[in-house]
Amino acid sequence: MTIFASRRGLLKLGGAASLGLVANPAVAAPSTERKLGYAIVGLGQYADVILPRFAECRYSRVTALVSGSMEKARRYAARYDVAEAGLYTYDTFDTIRDNPDVDIVYVILPNGMHHEYTLRAAAAGKHVMCEKPMANTAAEAQAMIAACRAADRKLMIGYRCHFEANNREAMRIVREGELGKARIVTAEHGFNIGDPTQWRLNRALAGGGSLMDIGIYSLQAARYLTGEEPVEVSAVESTDRSDIRFKEVEDTINFQLKFASGVVANCVSTYGSGHNRYRVVGTEGWLDAEAATGYGGNRLRLRRNGQTADHPAPDLPVNQFSGMLDHLSQCVMTDSQPIVAGEEGLRDMKIIEAIYLAAREGRTVRL
Repeated sequence: MTIFASRRGLLKLGGAASLGLVANPAVAAPSTERKLGYAIVGLGQYADVILPRFAECRYSRVTALVSGSMEKARRYAARYDVAEAGLYTYDTFDTIRDNPDVDIVYVILPNGMHHEYTLRAAAAGKHVMCEKPMANTAAEAQAMIAACRAADRKLMIGYRCHFEANNREAMRIVREGELGKARIVTAEHGFNIGDPTQWRLNRALAGGGSLMDIGIYSLQAARYLTGEEPVEVSAVESTDRSDIRFKEVEDTINFQLKFASGVVANCVSTYGSGHNRYRVVGTEGWLDAEAATGYGGNRLRLRRNGQTADHPAPDLPVNQFSGMLDHLSQCVMTDSQPIVAGEEGLRDMKIIEAIYLAAREGRTVRL
């Protein structure tokens, strides 16, 4: 994969392909240098993170913007050199089918809008990058996959950590057995949420509370570190319904995932306190990451042979954001399957629904 184009990076990652970290090792540098055009749907806070990264991309560029405000779209267009013909409102979005400069639509909207705009993008003949969580429900996620498949379009979910150096190195270490047999995973993600009027606290827009936002990082970490799928889940919710922020959605869910190999993952998802870490304990050592899944500044520590030390990640040629954007472009150019395709998002949605069921009914749920 071009995101690990340097020989040094490939050597440091060792057996990444054999571990399944690269779903299709044949994805290579496309023969053309043409950059594929992205339409960014939604100009909220995360768009401010994504848009500057196109300057670092080799195979991707931004060619269209979709916003509820044309005034805002024009401000962003001036900043990122997007032509007036590439500006759309949500009402005119479907005409994007007539824009040959748009190859991929990146849906950066509240969760409750992912399903609609993925279907509309596929109907317009565009490939889709969709932010996580993929949708409000597993049924919506399945419909999104079916729509893109019927239109013969790629669907990738914005799991940026799969392209981040420290997380990829942590996957390699655990899956290659450098800690011995993995036994316990602990993953904690959360923050103290503020403005009670924001969309994240609106059930229709968010689909749920912390689990449908920050909690997906704990769930993903348990899955991608072990390379396994859970066979059962249990969960406990703790929410102060007198808090105006939590009239519609949950605050904290502690959930446990059990895997067929015997690994147990103890996970935290919360809107009440700050967490960004994971830890894997094996029979011969442990790995700890804090910060684990940030936009930058992530760190790893390893304990092996009685010694604890910081563990530098491989020096990758691109960051997690440009690597993610270019990966989908490469997959489109080479007709390859993204390593985090729609099916990955669907797996998370099914587990999330099981976690909610386990918390609601106070029982273990088999998957």
